[in-house]
Amino acid sequence: QRAEADPDRTGAMSDFLTAFGLVLVFEGVLYGGFPSAAKRFAAEVAGQNESLLRSIGIAAMLIGVCIVWLARG
Repeated sequence: QRAEADPDRTGAMSDFLTAFGLVLVFEGVLYGGFPSAAKRFAAEVAGQNESLLRSIGIAAMLIGVCIVWLARG
């Protein structure tokens, strides 16, 4: 007999796939809807200091974790 799937694991995978899908939607809207703005933004980011980019990235991760934590309760 086949064992039943663990609901916690399948729920986590579903959440991960949902989050990944949303990332692709937002990326697609940016590049598909505003390609020239995306190119300008990429060129501007390439000229920034690495420590500034690292700080912005870490801040974005922390904000994202807080949003998920608040939303998931």
